[in-house]
Amino acid sequence: MFRRVFWFGAGAAAGVWATTRVQRTLRELSADSLALRAAGRAVDTGRRLRDFAQEVRGGMAEREAELHDALGLAAPPPPGLPRPAAARRPAPGIPAPSGRGPGAAATDRNTPTAPNPRKEDH
Repeated sequence: MFRRVFWFGAGAAAGVWATTRVQRTLRELSADSLALRAAGRAVDTGRRLRDFAQEVRGGMAEREAELHDALGLAAPPPPGLPRPAAARRPAPGIPAPSGRGPGAAATDRNTPTAPNPRKEDH
């Protein structure tokens, strides 16, 4: 008789365990649960990407500083040298250069300077 009670109890426990396990699996595979899990993983991936980008920026800044030191660009230019041409600004009242070089026409090459004397319609 005790054997029958034991096996009955073991079977009931196994049934409860299996039912609980199936219900938990069904809850994990529901649409809401899958959406929450995907959103959590996306947020985690975004954090890891942001951390990676910050590390890359830090490494870039460090390497740029090393290159500036190696090339001597970190120090300001000696006081006797003029500033580079790109950094110069024209004096007030003087128009800025057009950037086309000396002797370049003020108008665009594709813009005619005189009306077309031909009377063609094509």
